[in-house]
Amino acid sequence: MLSEVDIVKKNEVDLTEILAAIWRGKWLIMLIGGLFAVASVFYALSIPNTYRASVLLSPVDSSQGGMLSNLRSEFGGLAAVAGVNLGAGQADKSSLALQVLQSRAFLYQFVEKRDLKPALLATEGWDMANNKLLYNPNMYNVAESKWSRNVKAPFDPEPGIQEVYDHIMSQNLVVSEEKKKGLVSISVTHYSPHLAKNIVEELVDEINNYMKAEDIEQANVKVEYLKQALADTTVADMQRIFYQLIEQQEQTKMLAQTQSQYVFRTIDPAILPVQKAGPKRALICVGITFFGIALGAMLVLFRHFVLQRKP
Repeated sequence: MLSEVDIVKKNEVDLTEILAAIWRGKWLIMLIGGLFAVASVFYALSIPNTYRASVLLSPVDSSQGGMLSNLRSEFGGLAAVAGVNLGAGQADKSSLALQVLQSRAFLYQFVEKRDLKPALLATEGWDMANNKLLYNPNMYNVAESKWSRNVKAPFDPEPGIQEVYDHIMSQNLVVSEEKKKGLVSISVTHYSPHLAKNIVEELVDEINNYMKAEDIEQANVKVEYLKQALADTTVADMQRIFYQLIEQQEQTKMLAQTQSQYVFRTIDPAILPVQKAGPKRALICVGITFFGIALGAMLVLFRHFVLQRKP
């Protein structure tokens, strides 16, 4: 009868034994690691290059809209009495614009407006010689301009808003903000450097135009309300307030219509990227090779401690 101490000692694994087992199985480990290394090279070379285009932006400061800021500070209290909100400051407007830029509705509308779904979701590479996108035939039929994905009902072969949004946010778009410096960086990654550059430039134009249109629409609504309130009052002081508020809203519209860079001003424009952003082929090869070596070592230890010790 073995004691508990003898049982523990019998089942103990000695480090020297582990190293000896690995040394005896070194050829198997090297063989498996070599096979994984060769496979990693072929796999890394099969992944197409991606390119990243970036633009550096700065929120339009209040000095560019100094007239609007002065009017807001002068008539903000009067507007509150009249029940009119003159809007947020420029810092709040730029923060709001960043949230809008990364929203599902805005990005999906942007993609739909420019018919970018196939280029973003159905491509698998880029033909540099002919500057043509390479489409996955299992996803999109270029000849018929029709989605050919095999999906189960009731889902549609054409990607919907959630799928488009998830793909863009995970594969294409990166938005970063440096609040201390007051700078915003927008980057777009794609197989085609030309498409990446076009998308990032059009995104900046689109968010500026979107916020401009929103402010003009709100100003029109406020003007209509103020004109109705002006017609309903006979108090001279209130009439003067309403006239001033109407003038302020008209000036808001004027500033919006005359500023092309309404919310964000371009500091460093996007250029055509000539160096690839990915994939990191060396890291891929190293990672897969290391995995192969680790797998070989596990097989050697499994054979030594499990298979050879079975009664």
